[in-house]
Amino acid sequence: MSTHPTSFAEWQNYPSTLDPIHVSWLKNAKKSKTPFAVADIEGVEISHKKFLTGVLLFSKKIETYSPENNVGLLLPSSGGGAIASIAILSLGKTLVNLNFTAGKKALQSAAKQAEVKHIYTSRKFLDKMLERGMDFKSYFPDSKLLMLEDIREEISTLSRIGTLLKAIILPASFIQKSYFKTVSMNDTAAILFSSGSEGSPKGVELSHSNIAANAKQAAIELGAADSDVIMSTLPTFHAFGFAITTLMPLSEGIPIVCHADPKDVTTIASGIQKYSGTILVGTPTFLRMYTISKKVSSESMQSLRLVVAGAEKLRSEVRDAFEAKFKMPVYEGYGTTETSPGASVNLPDIESPFKLRNRPGTVGKAFSGTEFRIVDPDSLDPIPTGKDGLILIGGPQIMKGYLKMPEKTAEVIELIDGYRWYRTGDKGHLDEDGFLTIVDRYSRFAKIGGEMISLTTVEEEILDACNDEHLEIAATCLPDQRKGEKIVLLATNNLDKNKLKKLLSDAKVNPLYFPAQVLSVEEIPKLGSGKTDFGATKKIALVNEQK
Repeated sequence: MSTHPTSFAEWQNYPSTLDPIHVSWLKNAKKSKTPFAVADIEGVEISHKKFLTGVLLFSKKIETYSPENNVGLLLPSSGGGAIASIAILSLGKTLVNLNFTAGKKALQSAAKQAEVKHIYTSRKFLDKMLERGMDFKSYFPDSKLLMLEDIREEISTLSRIGTLLKAIILPASFIQKSYFKTVSMNDTAAILFSSGSEGSPKGVELSHSNIAANAKQAAIELGAADSDVIMSTLPTFHAFGFAITTLMPLSEGIPIVCHADPKDVTTIASGIQKYSGTILVGTPTFLRMYTISKKVSSESMQSLRLVVAGAEKLRSEVRDAFEAKFKMPVYEGYGTTETSPGASVNLPDIESPFKLRNRPGTVGKAFSGTEFRIVDPDSLDPIPTGKDGLILIGGPQIMKGYLKMPEKTAEVIELIDGYRWYRTGDKGHLDEDGFLTIVDRYSRFAKIGGEMISLTTVEEEILDACNDEHLEIAATCLPDQRKGEKIVLLATNNLDKNKLKKLLSDAKVNPLYFPAQVLSVEEIPKLGSGKTDFGATKKIALVNEQK
């Protein structure tokens, strides 16, 4: 059994001793005894040997078609996407995962920023997205779209058989030396674009060191083993979908079960049951869908040993509803694209010897090798335990920086005591046991009558008062001549402003939290991760204001 460091300082140099993620995958693929490497819920199972065959064949095609360094992927979670990701990394190229939910303008900006000339995608996927009104073929005038289906057809049966024999016979060391490019752990492995929930997306450069370190940290914290089956349902443009539910299990030799649509909870639940899935990672938005779907039975989820929520705040109502229906807790975690992404997680308590690892309402304790600091946002002076301040994250998973944005990078990376720390922009506190509580983002505050009002708290108070499991809301703020700013609420279910005011009054909610306006919408704007798109939310409010 491999050992790993225990202290924060030791972890900073530890990644230099690790293999790049594609090399770890190769070594485990050659020796893994699990029945498959990747399965598509509605498709086929791919063995480790066939997965390796696919990587070798596909990497050869990439070398032919894409001599440039940065290679784009426009794919959902899938077996083909996993093979393509490893193939690109094995060539020493930089993988650019494009967020297909981000909109035309954001996608074009991302492709331009990353200088992507070739984008690998799937005709089947493009056809499905076209049905939803997204014609990706017209989105990229300066990039060429290459279809996985066409590439697959170009490969002869003889070449497939020959490569499969190589995958079976040749040792990992020979394959690595003969077919893989040597990389430095400091080289950029992937570029992921931040969600853009509060502004324009930025390209986050993650090194091989960042990804390998965080994959190892996540494997340790989750207790990942080859007896696990990890559900890979988050999109790979999402940092958690990319690193935690795709690359981490592949590098550890753990099977993954893919599905392209994280909202299709009925199919995912059937996949959990079919493949005896053990770990499910999702956003609270997606996990809530399991609780309200009448087609998802408690029996279908029985094989799960761990359900982790991240990317947005886990409301107690969602946590309680999930546990009530499926008789299993949801453990909240925390991370950002800039931290590769994992930083902390709650886990089941250990009974003997007793070890406290779960505190509902918090996002858990820091990963091994990771530390949190709570500081004054201006002076960076430490803030006492239990008091709110700016959350800094330190560890080997801190990004290289923002693509072609040194000024923006300098704004969020602090050098303290010789270590790099990431300014999250999140406000929160640590308790005496080291559990982190996130209060809000510093940018998600409205200043009303001179008082700072947390928009997240506004949303929580409204949802508590309404007590409607089908209601979805999002709060934003706009300038107000009288009070400085005012709260504007977007809401589904035709929420009436006067009725809401009475409910809030009856619940003794602070009147400063009362929305000045309530706008009825069919649905709350969402990012591909499932998080609320606060940028789109504010735009809707502004458009309404200008009418």
